[in-house]
Amino acid sequence: MTVHRRLALTASVVGAVIVALDGTALTVAQPALQRALGASFAQVQWTSTGYLIAVASLLVFSGRLGDRYGHQRLFAVGMLGFGAASAGIGLASGIGWMIGLRVVQGVFGALLQPATLGMLRAAYPPDRLRKPIAVRTAAIGVAAAVGPVVGGALVAGPGWRSVFFLNVAPAVVLGGLALCGPGHRWAMAGQGPRQLPSRQAPKQTLAARLDVPGALLLALTLAGLVHTLVALPDAGWTTAGEAGAVLVAAAAFVRHERRTASPLLPPDVVGSATVGSALGILVAASAALHGTLFVGAYVLQYTLGLDAFQSALRSLPLAVMMVAAAPAGAVLLPRAGARRTTVTAMAVLALGILLLIRASGTLALCAGFGLLGAGFGTVMVAATHVVVRHSAVESAGVAGGAKQTAMNVGPTLGVAAATVLMGAGGGRALPLVVLASVAVAGAAVGGLLPGRAAGAVDDLCDTADDLGDAGPRSSVPARR
Repeated sequence: MTVHRRLALTASVVGAVIVALDGTALTVAQPALQRALGASFAQVQWTSTGYLIAVASLLVFSGRLGDRYGHQRLFAVGMLGFGAASAGIGLASGIGWMIGLRVVQGVFGALLQPATLGMLRAAYPPDRLRKPIAVRTAAIGVAAAVGPVVGGALVAGPGWRSVFFLNVAPAVVLGGLALCGPGHRWAMAGQGPRQLPSRQAPKQTLAARLDVPGALLLALTLAGLVHTLVALPDAGWTTAGEAGAVLVAAAAFVRHERRTASPLLPPDVVGSATVGSALGILVAASAALHGTLFVGAYVLQYTLGLDAFQSALRSLPLAVMMVAAAPAGAVLLPRAGARRTTVTAMAVLALGILLLIRASGTLALCAGFGLLGAGFGTVMVAATHVVVRHSAVESAGVAGGAKQTAMNVGPTLGVAAATVLMGAGGGRALPLVVLASVAVAGAAVGGLLPGRAAGAVDDLCDTADDLGDAGPRSSVPARR
């Protein structure tokens, strides 16, 4: 592995880990900061909701910016801004400042996240993406597992403000290295001249090609969708008006994209049945997992009477199996193909959810959570690999943004559905059966992914393309 690829992989992993740690540690710190700042429960919830809306609404446009101007640049700006916002949150004097800075942090998080995948797509040939994606997925699993522990230790020790200083040093260091790197080429090593951002076109021309109206319409759609889903458990069906507004914005976005000459979502991403299926699977898998975890937390602590530490121990197999499933998924993909790997993993995820419906003993609970981790970790590797691999390099940022959007919308949808179904008086059985059905539907969609034979042929073609990058056609600018 070249130095440039090591840097791209390190940046991708650290960036993803910082975002994952921030979210899990904040959950633990919320009760303490609520008491310290004298905030209401609704205000504390907005520290998460404001961030989520900002991220979800800007991810795809940020990916397009990375495709135009370089993923390393966007990664550097995102990391530095994320670290600065984290420091500001740690120094915030009131809940209003904290909510505002969390929104700012979400904006920089949106710049950062698509770049972590865009750099990998540009740095590695398509047939070598499995391992770096598996490493990234495993690192996210580790961060999700240790985040609550680290957050709890910091809250109990130095205090809740220290949670937000946790990410400052690595964000500043890695962001500074990316900003001052040699010619912004981490993500471009070994790909030939056709992968480099155009430096002949004037900046005005590049800016004119950006689909700003489409970006605004998509941001409005996604922000409205996330807000509606977050408010659904409390407002019930009174959010029908908001849902209607979201549908109108979505229709306007689709109409605009069909008519514009330079759409925000290029045809190789939005028009690909393979990429679309993989994105749908990610939404289904993340909705099923996070909805189940929401139900599981109430079952463990309210139904079974366990404290937070005992609950964490019983759910620990989820993180362990997710980390173990990441390299296993990378091994399975070339042997079984994306279709068989994903369908099987989604079935395992559904089986884990069904097992938790009646589970009460330690062994049954650990088995159920372990199956959740094994299924979800494998799906993450397989579906992410399909999204990144089957998107053109010049659209890698948009593909990464679409993938991250799916991973933000899915959990919000799953938790909202679980909350409403639990409130309907069905206990844990009704929401878990519905969430298992969502996983089964995701398995059905997995049948549209390429099989092993198709993947093998693609690998040969992609390898030939990589070997030919230095030829005459590499000097032709890629169609944008």
